Amino acid sequence: MRPEPGDEGLSGGPLIAPRGDSFGAVRSLLAGVALVMSCNGLLRVALGVRAELEDFGLAVTGVVMAGYFLGFLFGTKAAEHFIASVGHIRVFAALSSVGSAAAILHVVWIHPASWTLLRFAYGLCLAGILVTVESWLNDMATNATRGRMLSRYMIVTMGGMGVGQLMLNLADPGGFKLFVVSSALISFALVPVALSASTAPPLVVPEPVSLRELVKVVPLGLLTAFWVGVSQGCLMGLGAFYAASEGLSNTRISLFVVSSMVGSVAFQWLVGSSSDRVPRRYVILVVAIIAAGSAGLHLLVPVGSALSLLLMFVHGGSTFPLYSLAVATTADSVTPAQLTGASASLVRVSGVGAVIGPTLGGFLMAAIAPWAYFGVLIVCHAVIALYVVYRMFTQPAPPVAEQGTFDPWPLRASAVAANLLRRPRFR
Repeated sequence: MRPEPGDEGLSGGPLIAPRGDSFGAVRSLLAGVALVMSCNGLLRVALGVRAELEDFGLAVTGVVMAGYFLGFLFGTKAAEHFIASVGHIRVFAALSSVGSAAAILHVVWIHPASWTLLRFAYGLCLAGILVTVESWLNDMATNATRGRMLSRYMIVTMGGMGVGQLMLNLADPGGFKLFVVSSALISFALVPVALSASTAPPLVVPEPVSLRELVKVVPLGLLTAFWVGVSQGCLMGLGAFYAASEGLSNTRISLFVVSSMVGSVAFQWLVGSSSDRVPRRYVILVVAIIAAGSAGLHLLVPVGSALSLLLMFVHGGSTFPLYSLAVATTADSVTPAQLTGASASLVRVSGVGAVIGPTLGGFLMAAIAPWAYFGVLIVCHAVIALYVVYRMFTQPAPPVAEQGTFDPWPLRASAVAANLLRRPRFR
């Protein structure tokens, strides 16, 4: 495969070496993703705590945090256009630089309006960075390794996010050091990616399947994706701010937000293995009930206590696999040719939900009480559970033998990652 136009070095040769050690290339790309997601985790939790210190207010903070998800929603399309024009490596370098600047400018211009714009810019940059990396990973994956590639990508994504959130303890969120560290992390991400021993691949963008068709064929997958997006947008966007408003220390705040990340990695394969052995909708029902219950029990325990952290661990272990289950149940009902397009549509539907989540959560917390944070999480998962019960009475479940294979879906992956999904076995 020839390098893309515009990806030449100063000597005229390709900036990225021809494909050689594919394992080393994958490792370099995943190292870059780990650094980017560490920046993302640190910046998100630092901004949540700083917004509380600056007395932004619940409703305003919700809008500020929604800016990131809105930027991410538009960032995929923007990245596709730029990659087609100037190539992967230049897009990655440019977006890393802009993302680094956006991270540190949060502490220069401390105002809700400027933060909303910076969060939008950062979300747009992060989406573009992930599109670039995911297209490389897709090019290096084979039919036999797609599942493993996606699993490693998910682990690195979630792990990097968790490590970044724990970095809150490195310095005072009221100062500037954490923002400098987050800026440095995304800048350093360029190093392993630029030195990756892999040719720049063609960009394969899945064409979304129409929402009307998805509603007709697999409404459960579509509804689950949307409400999980709302829930996760609220969970991740407002978690640090909620914990800070309850008076938790920096250590407890970081543990509060990272517990759900750890739970996600710990339970993803257990949930997936179960869904490959029994009708998938039953697993969705049980997992949604556990997610709603673990959020509801928070109303009865002190925030930041050991029991609260355990409940966040259980909640993360149930809510994050729900999106993977939405993708899997969609794959059970579409043809192999439709899978990547249908999955890309789910990504966009979930992204819309993620924009709504922190905005709605912030306004409800301001209008009712801070505990409405958990109210949003309860309602989102209760809606999913009730709809599954409704489907049980109106539509028979497909036979287990005709179900495809569960694939763990990375946190806030772009639509390009849908190309890494394995195709259904019996279609």
